[in-house]
Amino acid sequence: MTVPETMLAVDPEQPGGPEVLVPATRPVPVPGEGEVLIKVAAAGVNRPEVMQRMGLYPAPPGAPSILGLEAAGTIVAVGSGAPREMIGQAVCALVSGGGYAEYVVAPLGQCLPVPPALTMIEAAAMPETLFTVWTNVFERAYAADGDWLLVHGGTSGIGMMAIALARLFRLTVLVTAGSESKCQAARRAGAAEAINYKTEDFVARVMDITGGRGVDIVLDMVGGDYVPRNLECLAEEGRHVSIAVQRGAQVTIPLWQVMRKRLVITGSTLRARDTEFKSLVAEEITRTVWPFVEQGRLKPVIDSTFPLADAAEAHRRMESGEHVGKIVLTVE
Repeated sequence: MTVPETMLAVDPEQPGGPEVLVPATRPVPVPGEGEVLIKVAAAGVNRPEVMQRMGLYPAPPGAPSILGLEAAGTIVAVGSGAPREMIGQAVCALVSGGGYAEYVVAPLGQCLPVPPALTMIEAAAMPETLFTVWTNVFERAYAADGDWLLVHGGTSGIGMMAIALARLFRLTVLVTAGSESKCQAARRAGAAEAINYKTEDFVARVMDITGGRGVDIVLDMVGGDYVPRNLECLAEEGRHVSIAVQRGAQVTIPLWQVMRKRLVITGSTLRARDTEFKSLVAEEITRTVWPFVEQGRLKPVIDSTFPLADAAEAHRRMESGEHVGKIVLTVE
């Protein structure tokens, strides 16, 4: 396959509002050892990219300044150590940056095959949320059959993926959302119940729904004053997992409650983890989750799609808070 020397990419020269997301000409990246070059068909849009655009979440050392943490497309070139027979294979990949472009380099270990059951748009919407939910709910919080899970932001890409995985692995999932229409969307997706946090006290509702027991796991993207309230929602031996801090990174928690209920408080970030860790996660997902994808039983909820040239509109859609599921950029 002929690979051009240059490509269009969304690589803002300075932080700012969505208007800084203007396609520019950039060199096509060259895959290094163990890497592949993907001709991008679609790229997922994620909250960390909005934060990076605003100057609040710098790319880790060595990552491209081009936005985009996940993409799907066709492998058109390989670096040393990557088998040449991979050329022509359709894959989706978790990357540390570079997805908002016509070509992106990805470590081969962070690629997953795109089966016939998925479109490229659906495949592009999978890696970031799937890796995040799997590592935090099933690895860090060791979710097990029969557990109750509370997810804040239930209609976000993360929330919808958590609902889908909970359904497949026999967890009972409760979510919070900011409108009745979003609550209905979460219930349709498989949530046992959705709580409108603008009109209801989610702590009281969780305890009511669980008969006073509480949930086994809280997946929290809010932080701040939500954390002590989340701890009230946890059952004995409960696990609290933080993955974002939208309402603040500083919290005060009741240690006596942590001790009395023997709670575990943990959290993680994914982007800065090394290739070895992400490749191990990809291997585990391939074994445990990807069969459901191949069977058509696990798909992302797609909110909307935008051409790469309209990345600014995609970010405006995300910042509006009106989306349900994933926003995806398409690349011709």
